[in-house]
Amino acid sequence: MTPRRVLTLLPQRFAICRFAPDTPLPVWVLHSSASVWSITRTPTELSVVCPEDDLPPAVDRDVERPWSAFALDGPIPFGVTGVVASLTAPLAEAGVPVFVLSTYDTDLLLVRAEHESRAREVLAARFEVREG
Repeated sequence: MTPRRVLTLLPQRFAICRFAPDTPLPVWVLHSSASVWSITRTPTELSVVCPEDDLPPAVDRDVERPWSAFALDGPIPFGVTGVVASLTAPLAEAGVPVFVLSTYDTDLLLVRAEHESRAREVLAARFEVREG
């Protein structure tokens, strides 16, 4: 039997922010003690995901919060298929909205904090869920 993959619930709450595409990179998120953050620029926006505690008070528009994050323990080889689907499909069936980030080694699954308990319950049927 293949061991179940491990999801670690990260301890902090997160914010997801949207800025204009020409906004300079947010230096407020780039501090040395920041443990998790993501900055993505597309032709239509600049998105930032960071711990809520790192969000300056002046950032009060186009912000969604609070979010909880589950990190899938990696590394996950690039040839493995269906990883994100195995996380999102059962949550979609349970009516839990998600936001997904992928890195070189792993995937981060964010759910609104109000859905954390339900997400944990659904994911525990397929994954080992740990506190981070």
